[in-house]
Amino acid sequence: MKKLLLSVLFLLTFTLLAACGTSDKTSTENTKNVTIGATAGPYSDMVNKAIKPLLEKKGYTVKVVEFSDYIQPNLALSKGDLDANLFQHKIYMDKFAEEHKLELSEVIIVPTAPMGIYSNTFSSLDEISEGSAIAIPNDPTNAARALLILQEAGLITLDPSVNPLTVSEKDVQENVKNLQFKPIEAAQLPRAVESVDLSAVPGNFALAAKMDLLDALVLENMPDDYRNRVVMNTKDLDTQLAKDLKEVIESPEFEQTIDSDFKGFGKPAWMVKK
Repeated sequence: MKKLLLSVLFLLTFTLLAACGTSDKTSTENTKNVTIGATAGPYSDMVNKAIKPLLEKKGYTVKVVEFSDYIQPNLALSKGDLDANLFQHKIYMDKFAEEHKLELSEVIIVPTAPMGIYSNTFSSLDEISEGSAIAIPNDPTNAARALLILQEAGLITLDPSVNPLTVSEKDVQENVKNLQFKPIEAAQLPRAVESVDLSAVPGNFALAAKMDLLDALVLENMPDDYRNRVVMNTKDLDTQLAKDLKEVIESPEFEQTIDSDFKGFGKPAWMVKK
């Protein structure tokens, strides 16, 4: 009887230990299941082509969720439905976090499709004629970007005392070509190329309209604050996932994919300095 009892106890103990081991293994594996959100288009493509394969090499199982708006990706992240997202620049992230009482932080800045000045009328900046009409975004953030491109191209001069991230038409001090500004909804700017002399088109809308970024007369040299970034909940910044995301995006393999599949995307300062 004692031998039988010992055998039974041994089997029970072994079974329990095996169950615990399976549970621990499952728990560990679950931490490798990652969900990343991105807006449909170039940034979901970037996750799928340049980030997901490299994370999978590290043993992650990656699910990519596409969004068609700029509201849900951050709300889903805050609720825990996403582990990270990619679609927004710093100015938007900070404003959204403040308005919705969220704790969001960037993991790393990624190459971003720049705004460009496009034209079916002129083939170079030198050809722009007096009084030409230019469509610019009607929202303050993107309007400021358009004006900064024009200033860098030597077509206008802006009030140097004004924050460059918030400049507007009223801050134009010199207008060399007497350009006529036509503010319209950003999503309509690709179409405006057909009806006005020039159009300042944000990169995401240009790509959505199947425009070639390299066809622009000039592309913006955007500040990093305007570049998109991988974002996580602030409480998760010290996790292994955050470290691995940063590592794969800093890798040569990531940059190679950007160079081959995302031509015209402006690289952030950290990547240019490498």
